Amino acid sequence: MTERSTLAGGATLAITGSGGSGAVTAGLILLAAVGRAGYYGLLGRSAGPQIRGGESAAMLRFGPQPIECMGGRFDLLVGLDWENVARFADELPLDRTSLVLTDAQAGPIPEILVRSGAQVRSMPWKALADAQSEGRMNMVALGMVGAMLGLPLDALEAGARATLGDKGGRVLTSSLDCIRSGYSATDAAPVPPSALAPPVARWNISGNEAAGLGAVRGGVRFVAAYPITPASEVLEWLAPRLELLGGSLLQAEDELASINMIIGSSFGGVPSLTATSGPGLSLMVEGLGLAVASETPVVVVNVQRGGPSTGIPTKSEQSDLNIALHGLHGDAPHLVLAALGIRDCVYTVEWAVGLAEHLQTVAIVLSDQMLGQSRAIVDPPGDLPFGAVQHTPLQRLIGTDADPDHRRYRPTPDGVSPMALPGLPGGMYTAEGLEHGPGGAPSSRAIDHAEQLDKRLHKLTGFDYGHGWAEIRGEGDHLLLTWGSSAGPVFEAAERLRGSGTPTRAIALRLLAPLQRDALLEAIGAAGSILVVEQNQTAQCFAYLHSQRALPAHARSYARPGPLPLRPAEIMRALIGSHTREET
Repeated sequence: MTERSTLAGGATLAITGSGGSGAVTAGLILLAAVGRAGYYGLLGRSAGPQIRGGESAAMLRFGPQPIECMGGRFDLLVGLDWENVARFADELPLDRTSLVLTDAQAGPIPEILVRSGAQVRSMPWKALADAQSEGRMNMVALGMVGAMLGLPLDALEAGARATLGDKGGRVLTSSLDCIRSGYSATDAAPVPPSALAPPVARWNISGNEAAGLGAVRGGVRFVAAYPITPASEVLEWLAPRLELLGGSLLQAEDELASINMIIGSSFGGVPSLTATSGPGLSLMVEGLGLAVASETPVVVVNVQRGGPSTGIPTKSEQSDLNIALHGLHGDAPHLVLAALGIRDCVYTVEWAVGLAEHLQTVAIVLSDQMLGQSRAIVDPPGDLPFGAVQHTPLQRLIGTDADPDHRRYRPTPDGVSPMALPGLPGGMYTAEGLEHGPGGAPSSRAIDHAEQLDKRLHKLTGFDYGHGWAEIRGEGDHLLLTWGSSAGPVFEAAERLRGSGTPTRAIALRLLAPLQRDALLEAIGAAGSILVVEQNQTAQCFAYLHSQRALPAHARSYARPGPLPLRPAEIMRALIGSHTREET
């Protein structure tokens, strides 16, 4: 790595340290500084299995174009200390062109990092920090790194103020002094002050925050949930904002309570949502069956993590697809969606709320730890660009005047029956988990069961979802097919392949159930080589697509579990390798 990388070319770096070293705080400030300087960025974090405290790493990639995934290597590794760094060293790929910065007092660099052949440079961070009142070594290192990366000092200072503003004057003042000390101690030429981008030019947002924003944009005004890693930040973001909008958030005693609370709230006319992760979703499936049978709209945002059981709470994996698709007992059709990126979390959750309300059904939105707990500098999300579904709770009044007996579950041409608000004169009906006839009265007659099964299925399969079912990029005879958070590295892999002379297109599925089979087959067309990419061990999406007869026989799978993130280069190798095997 040269003495200074330029922002025009972008860079990828990691900051590591033990608990209390401030590695993640330094990364957050650096991301904010990148955004203030007018560039895009993506910040991921890695922590040990203890969830809070202990060793951690902040991983940042930035550049002049939107960043959707981490690259295949790191230009720079900033080691504040080396305590337990070996626990996630395999998440920090280095090579001979990488540069490792550390303080000599941090001790020897672990052998697992030395083997990479990366250059090593010792920096006087602790000495400079000790020279400051209440000096902080991570802030000194941040100043040095910012100067080496070509970031203007005023952008770093603005990033520190945005990140540390609620810490109090002494903490902020000391941090700024340390940043300036580190910045001036480098031998790089001074960087002119930047023309800071207006604060509204781009957003600094996490996937969990984006999911919360999508919920309130979709009309959610009640949330009940039990905290769980890595979904808790959805609830933390929503709690004060729902109150400002006249809604409320309730922390339930467990996931069983939370799903039943939102069913009750939605039955009362308030669009409702919960957020959880795999273990919580497992507890909710019986309640979700009740919502399907009673046709009560609810949304569950499931931020996936490594499983099964407690699994790896702090790492990402796409291994909850099977339970999201098939976990409910009986024939229980419902919606399953997957966000394709941090910014897309806004759109996907907003769309899910609209669909659930309009179709009176369950919508499960799959995010994951990588999306949920990473932060990105993104363009502000505008209006929903696809599949907008207009709805308000007052839509539930439709049909009551024309149907005084209010047969709540009567068949209709589109399968969506009139739904009265509780207490509405002439709108009383029975709503429960027993099978029922058109009026809601329990029934075990075969004719009623078949009629209601058909009704609940038809309203989902017969609905026009528009073009929001997937995002399609590029052209070419080679095809990469994926879903959810794997979209980022897949899109970049396809772009790189096109740039190297291998025409490749990419399809990322946003709506997984009901699968838009005909649209998918049309999009696949006569692709010569097809690779389905996902982050789980058993190729869950690949198997699902085959079960729906939505893949040609020559399609191949590239599936591997977490916690290591998928990277564009490995996807490129997998596609080219599978194509070579087909030809031979």
